[in-house]
Amino acid sequence: MSLQNRVTPFGEIIATQARGTMMGNRGGRFHRDDRTLGRRRWASHHWICCELHYRNQYHEPMGMGYTSLFFLDEVTALAAGHRPCFFCRRADAKRFFSLMEPKLTTDAADRLAHQQRLASIPCEDCGSLPDGAMIALSDAAFAIRGTHLLRWSPFGYGEILPRTSAMTARLLTPPLYVGILARGYEPRWHQSALEITGGAA
Repeated sequence: MSLQNRVTPFGEIIATQARGTMMGNRGGRFHRDDRTLGRRRWASHHWICCELHYRNQYHEPMGMGYTSLFFLDEVTALAAGHRPCFFCRRADAKRFFSLMEPKLTTDAADRLAHQQRLASIPCEDCGSLPDGAMIALSDAAFAIRGTHLLRWSPFGYGEILPRTSAMTARLLTPPLYVGILARGYEPRWHQSALEITGGAA
């Protein structure tokens, strides 16, 4: 039986047999002793995205330390409000924060992102969003990649739609992170996104 530890672009945590390519956590442990979730969905406002494997270290997905979460890719993690980890992804994290405006401490950035990920933010101009941002059309999540919208699923990206600025949508990726993407941060994409767009944006 699959554990409830896979994160969607909406920030929801679901159980699925689909495998993720990146791992993360939400500041500590919030699962119960029987490895199920109660009502809590985070331990703190520090939400991070980590390497799936790091220096051959092994941990229990729902062990004593923290509640491990898994993502299709980094695009999904950013949409859900998770930033690069300074421990296992230090170079990525430094690059990510160097592109942040305004310049904030890690704690201040995490607090602002936490406020933004809990808000419902309309997408006023979807045509201007950078690659790697995600939006919601009705109840479906789509990633921006060049002139395309790629429909998200736990198993990968499937349906591809043309992007237009006139779309009525909701922004999923926190605006703080959208700005970082716009300034040149390149998140990791699931292989299905490269295949469906021919490897190009």
